[in-house]
Amino acid sequence: MSNELIKRFFSSIILLPILIFITFKGSFLFNIFLIICLIFSFTEWINISKTILLKIIGSFFLIISFYSVYKLRNDFYGEYILIFFILLICISTDLGGYIFGKIFKGPKLTKISPNKTFTGVFGSYFLSLVLSISYYYLLEKKFTNNSFFEITIIIFLISTVSQLGDLFLSYFKRLSNIKDTGKLIPGHGGILDRIDGMIFAFPLAYLLFLFNFLNIKI
Repeated sequence: MSNELIKRFFSSIILLPILIFITFKGSFLFNIFLIICLIFSFTEWINISKTILLKIIGSFFLIISFYSVYKLRNDFYGEYILIFFILLICISTDLGGYIFGKIFKGPKLTKISPNKTFTGVFGSYFLSLVLSISYYYLLEKKFTNNSFFEITIIIFLISTVSQLGDLFLSYFKRLSNIKDTGKLIPGHGGILDRIDGMIFAFPLAYLLFLFNFLNIKI
């Protein structure tokens, strides 16, 4: 096992319980956590952006993304249950892609991110669907009135956007000739390296709610 993989493993072991606790508690603690993550994300995006226009557009999008997390956590019944659902989709998407890509390898997906493979994409969809649908039924649909078919489509859409977000950030990192957006999290890089898919997935989830595709119990 490489040093980077060891660092990634132990960072995840430490950070995941903290994230779960903060999300579960919500309120002031969760909002402060969001603000801190937003500040670090701003800094990293500004550092990797090549033009003033990109810095402005990216920063504006980050505000929208973090605002959508804030709204989804604080405005609805089931609050943390819903956030955990979206986090589970994004994390299992990332993990599924990594595991399947490492084990089965296969043809490369794109030059933008040389480590991405078609088998990894399949793994992302497979693990996110299995774990997220299990979560949905384990909680007996407590946070949504959506049918099985609807929730499957929602998981698929959020997983897709999460993967595209990963590729999007990889593209900008290649333009800036850097491997990671920062060094804050050992084995992972910066905040943006860890939440690249999430910053796109949460706005999508919020839009799905606004247009009544995600029928959250309020």
